[in-house]
Amino acid sequence: MHKPTSRRTLLAAATAAVASACSPRTFSSPATSASAPTSASASASASAAPSASAATRRPAPTRRSDRDRASALLGRMTLDQKIGQLFVLSVYGHSATAPDPGDAAANRKKYGVGSAAELVAKYHLGGIMYTEWANNIRGPRQIAALSNGIQKAALDGSTPVPLLLSTDQEHGMVARIGAPATLLPGAMALGAGGHVPDVRAAARIAGAELAALGIRQDYAPDADVNVDPANPVIGIRSFGASPKAVARLVAAQVEGYQGAGVAATAKHFPGHGDTSVDSHVGLPTITHSRKEWERLDAPPFRAAIAAGIDSVMTAHLLFPALDPADDPATLSRPIITGVLREELGYDGVVITDSLGMQGVREKYGDDRVPVLALKAGVDQLLTPPDLPAAWNSVRAAVRKGEISEDRLDASVLRVLELKARRGLLDEPYTSGRAVDRTVGTREHAATAARIADRTTTLITNRGGLLPLSRRRHRKLLVVGVDPAAPTGTGGPPTAVLARALDALGFTAKALSTGTGSAPDPSPARIDEAVAAARERDAVIVLTRDVDAGSGQRRLVSELSATGMPVVHVAIKDPYDIAQLGNDPGASLATYGWTDVEVRAAARVIAGKRDPRGRLPVAVRRADAPSRVLYPIGHGLSY
Repeated sequence: MHKPTSRRTLLAAATAAVASACSPRTFSSPATSASAPTSASASASASAAPSASAATRRPAPTRRSDRDRASALLGRMTLDQKIGQLFVLSVYGHSATAPDPGDAAANRKKYGVGSAAELVAKYHLGGIMYTEWANNIRGPRQIAALSNGIQKAALDGSTPVPLLLSTDQEHGMVARIGAPATLLPGAMALGAGGHVPDVRAAARIAGAELAALGIRQDYAPDADVNVDPANPVIGIRSFGASPKAVARLVAAQVEGYQGAGVAATAKHFPGHGDTSVDSHVGLPTITHSRKEWERLDAPPFRAAIAAGIDSVMTAHLLFPALDPADDPATLSRPIITGVLREELGYDGVVITDSLGMQGVREKYGDDRVPVLALKAGVDQLLTPPDLPAAWNSVRAAVRKGEISEDRLDASVLRVLELKARRGLLDEPYTSGRAVDRTVGTREHAATAARIADRTTTLITNRGGLLPLSRRRHRKLLVVGVDPAAPTGTGGPPTAVLARALDALGFTAKALSTGTGSAPDPSPARIDEAVAAARERDAVIVLTRDVDAGSGQRRLVSELSATGMPVVHVAIKDPYDIAQLGNDPGASLATYGWTDVEVRAAARVIAGKRDPRGRLPVAVRRADAPSRVLYPIGHGLSY
């Protein structure tokens, strides 16, 4: 936990330190590509980049404390440079200086400049967030070169301050960087495994690979307690429904990420686990009482703070028990300053969720939201939809005294301290050597597979159908929904599962009957699946988000009616079995459809691994939701 210190004292102390802190000579320029180490220290850090079993990676030691160095930098900044440190933007393009023409045009339309380097120079940005939709992600060396190009643009300024490059790499259903980077099970899968060393190791692998790419802030872990099965935005992104278990696993991930040199971000404060509204498209309301918040929502955030979390992300939702005003938590001073900072004692960086989401835009204009967020106690403003309006409104608020310069300095100092703590003031660049030695290594892939093997949950197994026998069930049909891979690499799940079963001695045929956006099969597709099933020895059917009127429900029922053994695999939330009754002979939950999770299910189906996962959420009866069908902790073994 960060201990508060007088900002005035720090600013006074900065005068003596300013001359030598973070001068342009502190940094060496990167190579023109990420193909070579930038310095001896970069080479050393690349060769020592951590894996699940390696020593944790720490920022290089400094001659001054992080706070003193950050204070020295702050003392050299102009007002515009300070304001820039508060903004974290997305920018189009795979290159900092030479984006493709379409990306350059998109940047000019949105920001008035063509490239990331020009955007950094114009607005003195504090951070950039990488996304696949902005075409930032093509491959590991390209990402590293993009990171180096952005950092060079920042360090070429009159007051050189490295950027905090970030992404949303939770793993599982929310991930931006795909293969050849290591793909890991998502949060609820890890919650089903329940093994703290696995959870810590997953974060350490993820953090090590992000750091090698030049990314030093990850918007993970999700600290929400998913107590609402109908939650449309959290679901399997949460570790589960037990506050105590979620708290334990959140703390482990904080240790893993930050031990690898990457700032972890606990989200979404004060808790987004009990809502039926997606804050991307609306403004949810959490109806928990203050006591319920203390019992259900607060424990994971308390655990993250105790573990030394670097940043906390706010939620765009109403929480009347914490603030009766009709403002989302992101804009609520009673919640951000009163609860998070004063009651929980957190003095680290607070970042908003994206300011382009509808939940924070319903009441105020895009120019007003950033000002209110800063007044509430926020430090980083993530992707405002209208940057010029947001920038100018913050500048005007400071000029007019609505936001004092002391208040501005407090936020900038927190951001700079975080950059110092994560080693950016010593070595902002990465290298091709670091990428090659760290990203997608065989060791990381093997560890990810071992972790996934402990997550698959066997919910039902009538008559001991599983594991399938290669003698009695050699010919298999793998049928069902095929959502797109979250990162655009890997999949589709039916084909991945069929290939994995082939490799384990079966003969499997894949038949897709739906997509992520249209999971329900047509009657003709169901008929095709039933006909194909009659030619096989057993059927494995993949489902996602089954409800009472779902065509997936009819698919499972009609496949069962053939008399063929039917194995059901829920590839997202584990609640699907409540809608399927006794139709499937066995039911598994994978909590995700990435290749690593699907292949782990194949090993369980084939009997190569014992199912070890346990439900981290309760599955309730579809016809009587107050009654629990399968409780937290349920899970069968062979």
